Parts: sequence; structure tokens; C-alpha cells
Amino acid sequence: MTIFDLLFLLIALATVAALATAIFHAIRRQVRKSPRVLSISAVSLAVYFAICCATTLFTPRRELAIGQPQCFDDWCVELDGAIKLPVGVITRYQLSIRIFSQAKRISQRENGIAFYLEEDLGHRYAAISNPSDIRSNSLLQPGESVTLTRGFELPSTAHAAGFVATHEGGFPIGWFVIGEGQSLFHKEAITRLQ
Repeated sequence: MTIFDLLFLLIALATVAALATAIFHAIRRQVRKSPRVLSISAVSLAVYFAICCATTLFTPRRELAIGQPQCFDDWCVELDGAIKLPVGVITRYQLSIRIFSQAKRISQRENGIAFYLEEDLGHRYAAISNPSDIRSNSLLQPGESVTLTRGFELPSTAHAAGFVATHEGGFPIGWFVIGEGQSLFHKEAITRLQ
């Protein structure tokens, strides 16, 4: 947990406290206090979200090397290796991906995770579905590690720039944490294949 995670939690708790205070003042018919509390809270949230947007606008995309982990709290993923196999008009890539838990006491899984190969022009290609593959949201015990294999097919004219692990679906909580690296204005981290 980083200082920015703690700041996000503090802002969220302060917002809940401000709403509760405004409701309390409204119930007690202290009409002048409720709007003042809500306006201070709204200005504070606007400044915080502006800082979130500015950090993602002005920081470069995070680039990782093969074997360098990308962590979502205590759950991490790293690309261990890639094999390129040209086959006619397509190029097949076989990726070895390690998922692991840094947690000390709890079992955990990461739902909604998706793996892509991204080409130089920004197009993404999803992994080929294979029922025998180990699931990416497997439950991991504290300190446990699992190696996954995923296959990808790209047109032979496409040059695979790198591997992307990202969340899909659900509420994008990372948008609201300063420096998290995912937002409307910032692409996810990419592990370069070369």
C-alpha cells in the first residue's frame, strides 16, 4: 500500500463524514451549515480529481522488462518469456506468464484480469481461448505462484510491441488513486517483448 492509496482512503472517509455531517445539519434544521459543508467537500474532491488527471496526463506510460512484475496490491503478474512462431499469414506467440501473491496471511484471486498482446499501432489481440489453460483468476495461497501459458495470433504484418495485463469490467477504482497508472488519459503498463 502506497501513500497515495492511504490518501485515497482518507479522501473517501472525509467525503462520507462530510455527507453525514450535512445530513445531520439538515435534520436539525441548521440550513446554513449543510451547503457550506457540502461545498467544501465538493471543492476538495474537485482538486483531488484534478491532481489524479494531471498525474496521468503528464507521466509516461510505464514500461516493464520481461521478468519484471506488475502488481495490483498483493496480486502480481509477470511475463516470463515469449516464443514467436511465424505460420503463413499469421504469427503465433506463446507466452509464459507467472501470477503470484505477495500476501502474507490471506488467500486471494484477481477477478476481471485480461491479457493482451499490443502491436506498435496500439491494436490489441486477446489470448486464444483454450479450455485446458489454468485460469488467470485462480485462488492463490499466501506466497503462492502459478505459471500460465497463453497463445496469441497476430497478422504477419503486425509487430507485437508488448504484453498488457489489465482489468476489465467492474468499477475502475484505479482511476481515483494518484499514480495508479490507469485512467481515461493513461494506458496500462506494457511489458516489452524485446
